[in-house]
Amino acid sequence: MKIKIGLGYDIHRLSRGRDLYLGGAKISHPTGLVGHSDGDCLVHALIDALLGAAGEPDIGRLFPDTDPKYKGIRSTALLTDAVSRLRSRGRRILNADVVVVAQGPKLASHIEEMKDRLCPILGLARDDLGIKAKTNEGLGLIGREKAIACWAIALVEEKAGKKA
Repeated sequence: MKIKIGLGYDIHRLSRGRDLYLGGAKISHPTGLVGHSDGDCLVHALIDALLGAAGEPDIGRLFPDTDPKYKGIRSTALLTDAVSRLRSRGRRILNADVVVVAQGPKLASHIEEMKDRLCPILGLARDDLGIKAKTNEGLGLIGREKAIACWAIALVEEKAGKKA
């Protein structure tokens, strides 16, 4: 077995009139993330971490924002597609860890729901997916609640003899 690691990052601005989705969970908040899809930057960062570990193209190349079929799509559908892509190439996700940086809303009470939504898609036990929420201490666009950013890291196993 070959073990590979991938890193993902995403940031989206917040705007009124949008629903806020993070980690597949819909969170009550007066603003939501702007994006061609639902803007779920946690899931987007996670997808890029998984694709990076597997040596696959990034989220922007697989699901371009120029393609109308992705307009308004739930990011969990994109994650499901990315995970299927990895599995079809003989890869298995071992674990993932995510840091969400948001001044608001407070996210601690939503982490278990995020795990409920993401673990089945990833095929991971709850203790194999870490999700942490941090603030930006009032600094920059994130600190002024104008954006949310996420970092993700993933460990993927490739079966011997199974290469893309």
